[in-house]
Amino acid sequence: MTFSLLARCARTGRFGMVISSSSPAVAARCAHARAGVGVAASQNITDPALGPRLLDLIERGASAPEAMAQVVAEAPFVDYRQLLCVDREGRVASHSGGKTLGIWALAEGEGVIAGGNLLAGTGVPKAMVAGFNAARGDFGDRLMAGLKAGAAAGGEAGPVHSAGLLIVDGESWPVASLRCDWDEAAQPIEILARAWEVYAPQMAAYVQRARDPREAPSYGVPGDE
Repeated sequence: MTFSLLARCARTGRFGMVISSSSPAVAARCAHARAGVGVAASQNITDPALGPRLLDLIERGASAPEAMAQVVAEAPFVDYRQLLCVDREGRVASHSGGKTLGIWALAEGEGVIAGGNLLAGTGVPKAMVAGFNAARGDFGDRLMAGLKAGAAAGGEAGPVHSAGLLIVDGESWPVASLRCDWDEAAQPIEILARAWEVYAPQMAAYVQRARDPREAPSYGVPGDE
C-alpha cells in the first residue's frame, strides 16, 4: 500500500525520501532520516521503530547491508515488513518479507533505492529511480521527480491519499518535512508538489533563522516591518 524512494545527494551529502500511500499519514509512520547518517523506510505492515533502529546501527558504523541484516535477524514479525535504507557512503539495502502485500518490487541505483507494495506493476520502483536520476536541480526537486515518475508508472494499485517528503542536511532536525496526511480526492502527490514549490525557495532562510536569527532575512508578512 506504499511506494517510496530514498536517496543520498552525492553533491551535498543530504539524505531524503519521498513516499505515497493509500493509508493516511504515511510519512509520519514510515519516513526516517538522520543528517550525516542515512535514510530509512519501514513500510508494508509498518513497524515505525525499525527505521530509527536501522539508522542507529548505521550511525554506530554499520553499512546499510550490515544494518539491514541485523534488523532482519532480530526484529519480530519481519516477514510482514518491507524495509529500505541508504547509508552515508551511498550504499543501499532492502528487505521484503514473505508477507509483503500484493505486487511488490525494488529498484536500486547509485545512492538511491525505491520500493513498494500493492503496486500497479513491478516497473514502478524502476521508473522512480529513473525519474530521480534524470532530474536536475535541487535535491528536493529530484526526489519529487522520482515520486511523480512512480505515480505516472501506475503507483499503487488503488488511489493514494497521503504523501510526504523528508530531507536532512547538517542539522539535528529535518530541513524539509512536508506532508499531505489525507486527501479524499486522491491527489496527495500534487498537493505535496505544490507545498514543495512554496517551501523550497524559503528553506535556506528557515535554516538560517535557526542558526542565527540576527542574520536571517525578514519574514515578508504583514506586521514584519
